[in-house]
Formats: sequence, structure tokens, C-alpha cells
Amino acid sequence: MTEQNDTRLWTPAEGFRDDSWQRVDDLPAHAGDGRYLLPLGAFLALGDNSRAEFAGRIGVEVAPGEALDALLPFLEDVALISLTFPAFGDGRSYSKAELLRTRHGYQGPLRAAGDVLIDQVAHMIRTGFSELEIANPATLKRLEKGETGGIAHQYQPTAKASDKTGGYAWRRRAAG
Repeated sequence: MTEQNDTRLWTPAEGFRDDSWQRVDDLPAHAGDGRYLLPLGAFLALGDNSRAEFAGRIGVEVAPGEALDALLPFLEDVALISLTFPAFGDGRSYSKAELLRTRHGYQGPLRAAGDVLIDQVAHMIRTGFSELEIANPATLKRLEKGETGGIAHQYQPTAKASDKTGGYAWRRRAAG
């Protein structure tokens, strides 16, 4: 099992809260009360009996280079999907979040994990993330103050409409 001790879980609705999920490479021999976050490959290798025994307590972590296709038949059975951001400049998980929410109708918790910076928080929420794992000290400090960052105008539509008014920066309005 791997743990991230300096990481805190943040949600737009609740702020910081405890994380009840454990990252594991394999499920334990017997189902207890735990909630387990498995890498995509380990989840796909599970048999139907294991999925049934741990129903509602299995999450899947998907890396940017991994395709969603193999996970799609199991979306109703997955209690959490965690999409990783190994580096600030790697935005592939934004696209996956958008696809999961809009095209594939995933309604469960969607987590951003990895290199999450304050400049990304507003866009992560707009693309469908419901919770973020935060380790960056500056991001932690800003979120503790209730500052989520973001700008008033966006260039692209997303899974969740912006709370800010003004629409898209590239759209022109007739003079009033």
C-alpha cells in the first residue's frame, strides 16, 4: 500500500475533509469496511466475484496515458474515479474528466490527484472534478483561505458551467 501523508483532500462543497480511501495494488483477502483505490490494470484484472464482494468500495485510478475504454463497461460499479496529474503541464486528465461527465454520464465522485496547483482548481471543477488531492503548500494555503483562483472568462465549454458571469471571452455582445 502506498500513502500520501502530506496530501489533503478538498471538495468545493465541503472544503478540506478526511480521505476514507486507501491506495492499494491488490484487494485484501476478505472484504472489510475499507474503501480501496486500485490502479486501472489491477481493477481490470479483478474477477466478477471480487467486484461483487467489494461492491461500492472499489475506486479506480487512471493515469494520463491509459485509455478509458476498458473502464466504461464498469462505470456503474465504480465508487470513485481518480485521474492523475503527474505534472502541471499534463492536461490529458482534464479531457478524461470532461468525457466521463458528459459523454459517458459518470455521476460518482471524480478526483484529481497529483500535481494540483491553485491555477488549475477552477478549471478542474468546471471539467467535472468533485474532489482534489492537494499537496502543494501554496495551493493548500490559498484553499484554506477560501481562494479557488480562476478567471472570469473561459474559452471552452465544460461539464459544469462557470459560476462567474460574462460568458466566453471570444463571444461579442451587441452594445447596450
